[in-house]
Amino acid sequence: MNLEWLGRQFDNIVFLFGWHVLLAVTPLVLGLLIALPLGWWAHRSRRIYPLLVGVAGLLYTVPSLALFVLLPLVLGTKILDPLNIVAALTIYTVALLVRVVADALDSVPEDTIQAAKAMGYRSYQSLLKVELPVGVPVISAGLRVAAVSNVSLVSVAALLGIPQLGSLFTQGFQLRFFTPIIAGIVLCVVLAMILDGLIILLNRWLTPWTPKVVAS
Repeated sequence: MNLEWLGRQFDNIVFLFGWHVLLAVTPLVLGLLIALPLGWWAHRSRRIYPLLVGVAGLLYTVPSLALFVLLPLVLGTKILDPLNIVAALTIYTVALLVRVVADALDSVPEDTIQAAKAMGYRSYQSLLKVELPVGVPVISAGLRVAAVSNVSLVSVAALLGIPQLGSLFTQGFQLRFFTPIIAGIVLCVVLAMILDGLIILLNRWLTPWTPKVVAS
């Protein structure tokens, strides 16, 4: 590791890290917002469930680089527009979370739903105040996978010249210089761990009734 190089490039590395955070987190939030109603729809309709889950599975198998290249043709954007990356990763996030949301709602005990109805909750009230809160642990588990996946996939955008931590990889390979490569890997891992930890904390905050594990 060349610490002198890291010191000279500190401002640029911070800039790349900021863009990486933006490009990874924005699709995560957008994907969750889209996946929630789609997952609810799949949960409510047994006919729709295999169709939505099947389409989501197919979308997730599309290579990320191919999607990054094709989306400008669909969206009418330029190849270097970060919007392409946000759109592509939102698609991947939705594809990953649709089944997760549906399974989370399926995991809610029927007795719990019936109790909500007996208390006078309407369908939408039961969904927002009972079913979704109970399904939060399952959804957060899927969200953790999506977060780590997004951090990794954003790096591929460096091949298109979009600035983020992946740019350190291409720079290192071009110069045959390992310091930027190692720095990029370490920062990607750190970002993935931070996002994972934040989702865990959010899950605990939203489910205060769950028992806390006490180390013996």
